Parts: sequence; C-alpha cells; structure tokens
Amino acid sequence: MSVTSPVRRAVLTACLLRFGRPIGITEFSEILWDNPPVSATANLRSHVTGLRRDLDEVEPGLGERVRTYRGGQCGYGLEITAEEFDLPRFTSAVERGRKSLTNGSHESAVDALELAVGLWSGPFGQDLPPTRWFSSHTAGLNNLRLDAYQDLFTASVLAGRTSMLSYRIESLIAEAPYRQHLWELLAAVHCLHGDTASTLSAVRRCQNLFAEDLGLDLPPGIEAMRTAALNWDREEAMRLVASRTRASAEGCRCRRPPPPSSH
Repeated sequence: MSVTSPVRRAVLTACLLRFGRPIGITEFSEILWDNPPVSATANLRSHVTGLRRDLDEVEPGLGERVRTYRGGQCGYGLEITAEEFDLPRFTSAVERGRKSLTNGSHESAVDALELAVGLWSGPFGQDLPPTRWFSSHTAGLNNLRLDAYQDLFTASVLAGRTSMLSYRIESLIAEAPYRQHLWELLAAVHCLHGDTASTLSAVRRCQNLFAEDLGLDLPPGIEAMRTAALNWDREEAMRLVASRTRASAEGCRCRRPPPPSSH
C-alpha cells in the first residue's frame, strides 16, 4: 500500500472500520481531530482527494471505491464487501474457533484460531492519530486480537500441540505483561513438558511483576499451576487449563445480551 500520509491512512482506516456506512463530515472531523480546526472540512476534502489518488496508483480505478455521499448523508464512505476486509474474516474465524474449543474439538479450534491470528501482522493502530475515536477502536481491536491468541494457546495446550508454544506465549507476554491467563498458560506448558524449573521461574516472574507494578498477590490460577509443577502432576495442569476454558465459556454466555424485544 502506497498511502504514505498518516492522515490519509487514518481516513482509509476509519472508512474500513465503518464499511458499508457513510461517515458524515462533522463526525469525520471529530474522528481525525479531538478539537477540529476551522479548516477541518476543507482539510478532509483535500485528504480524501489525495487518498483516491494514492489508491489509483495501487490499482487504476481503486480510488473510485471512496465515495462521496451528498444530501442528508453528506460525507464519505468506502465501497467494500465483507469478503474483501480482514476484520469480518477474523471475527468469523474466532467464533468458529471458540465454538470448537467449547465443544471440546481442540484440533478444529487450533486450525480456526490460527487462521484468525494469521490475519494480523502486529498490533493495530500504531500509526493512527491518538484521538479519542481511534484510541477507543485501537484498544478494542487489540484486546480482541489478544483474546484470540489466548484462546489459540489454550486450544493448543488441550490438543497437545505445544511445540514452540512457550516461545509464542513469551512473545505475547512481552506485549501484554499483565494478562494473567498468559502466565497461567506459560506455566502450564512448562509443567506439561516436565520442566519444573521453568515453571517456577515463570511463576516467580509473574509474582514479582504483579507485586511491583500492580501491588497484587500472585493470582490463584498461577499458584495452582505452581503446586501442580511441584507435585509433578501433569494431569492437574491439564485440568486447570480445561477448567479455565469452561469458566470462560460460562462467562461469555452470562455476558451475552438479551434478544431484542418484540415490542
């Protein structure tokens, strides 16, 4: 992609995140600037023109996908189908993977979730303006990505596919060090490999991090995994991972919104 202007990339990203719906001029200005300048409308028009030109350089005619809406829906939007956009593909693959994980089809869960996380090249939003709108979407999408990785690692443990898994978990801990479940999974993988020393090392690192940075005690799930490692109890480690999966599934069902009223 040859869209080098940060503002033009932000315009394209906003259109993608709202694909299928136009974004009004006033709303677009508030997306790009927390305090829009007096020239916001003119600036936006200029950036949209530049974005169309950039897209045409990628593929002739591609800039026509950026539409101008007039009348009551005055604004801009992007003509794109769900099949052309990674985010719907990601959410669909995650749903399949979580359903398989909940149903005990761990191999199928791994396959679906590997497909989901493979659509990401890294954290979302690193080059976007730090406005309230983009900050909210960045946090939300990155949490979805991290949740998908956690589900993938859980399914991998339960499927017995743990080769290189500790490295992958460590890489994600470096990005999101306060995610308790990642530490539980790291300790579980070492425990299942019979590596008590590495299990206890992971537990100590987690304990120090949570105490020094958050003022918290060692989470119970990590403590339980330490006990399993000290007892050389791989079955207990696997049971702990499986029980966490069941608890997460119950939590998702409890948080599911009620069906819309027929009134």
